Amino acid sequence: MKYVRMPIEIESPEQMGYENVKYNLTESSFADAQLGDLDLDLRSLILCYGDHQGNRRLRELIAADSGVTPDEVLITAGAASALFVIATSLLRAGDRLLVEKPNYATNIETPRAIGAEIDFLELRFEEGFRPNLDRLASQIHPQTKLVSLTVPHNPTGSVLSEAELRQIMDLCARKGVTLLVDETYREMAFSGPLPVAASLVKPNQQGSPVLSVSSLSKTWGLPGIRIGWLICRDRRLMETLLAAKEQIFICNSVVDEEIALRFLERKAQFSPAIFAAMKRNFAGLDAWMAEQSALEWVRPEGGVVCFPRFRDSYPVDIERFYRVLNIQHKTFVGPGHWFEMERKYMRIGYGWPKYEELVAGLAAIAQAAQEARI
Repeated sequence: MKYVRMPIEIESPEQMGYENVKYNLTESSFADAQLGDLDLDLRSLILCYGDHQGNRRLRELIAADSGVTPDEVLITAGAASALFVIATSLLRAGDRLLVEKPNYATNIETPRAIGAEIDFLELRFEEGFRPNLDRLASQIHPQTKLVSLTVPHNPTGSVLSEAELRQIMDLCARKGVTLLVDETYREMAFSGPLPVAASLVKPNQQGSPVLSVSSLSKTWGLPGIRIGWLICRDRRLMETLLAAKEQIFICNSVVDEEIALRFLERKAQFSPAIFAAMKRNFAGLDAWMAEQSALEWVRPEGGVVCFPRFRDSYPVDIERFYRVLNIQHKTFVGPGHWFEMERKYMRIGYGWPKYEELVAGLAAIAQAAQEARI
């Protein structure tokens, strides 16, 4: 393994210092919850090693929502940990991975550290950031071991239809390639959640596995407890994935698992306020984008992020734009290079800030764009 720090982590607000950030539009999640919101009393919790596969009751709740059994769920330390476990279990140096571009950095950097060859399935602005199935098929080679998708997509907010998802599953099955679907934003699809991809195959079905990954970090604002999961209906592969988890960190924190369990038991209590706030923020963003002469976008269909870019007709000094935005306005977005794209693109996270902070941050973007115009 040859590790390299990712720009998205090096340049994150928590690393830059929150005292230097007035308006944080980099986050790809809903606003962080406070422990007091959950009204928990954990004084009787025994601080022992937990079930290596994950708290049984927690897996039961996830399984019931996902259309699988608890034994087909592996609890991990966030979705990033699930992606790491999968990559290190399935890929070797010289293997090939087909992954969407743009994409969340962990989907790319862990395979690179392993020495795998990365093939990019370009999601093009002009095509609505949707995967072209013909190009996808043509890019699967004999050495391809894994195809990786994110639905809804990060950073663009595009969403596949169920028919498109099934087409891709069928294609991977015919090609003998494992399909990984990161479904972290699944419950934030504007038209309603798709079925969990892994649930669409039969247990121990002949052919290539389908893996689903998710977490409590993005939709539910609980990144601090580091709880994610992967779903695998292939018993033999699940044993391998569990072995990888055990060798990396044995088991999850029982404190984190207990908080996650208590939250999921009361999820219906919290979700109306979360989705109402998200809807209000998106309406504000949508209205703002309609007024922008400098930027254009593919209107997202889910998640809490969008990926606008500067119009070709708007001449701008990109580096000056980011300097002005960050230093003068103390406003931060996710620049395109975080996602292997040009810096004329930017990810705007609209779910994390309060509505008034979002409006002010968007105004700062517009002002910085004007000041950086050539």
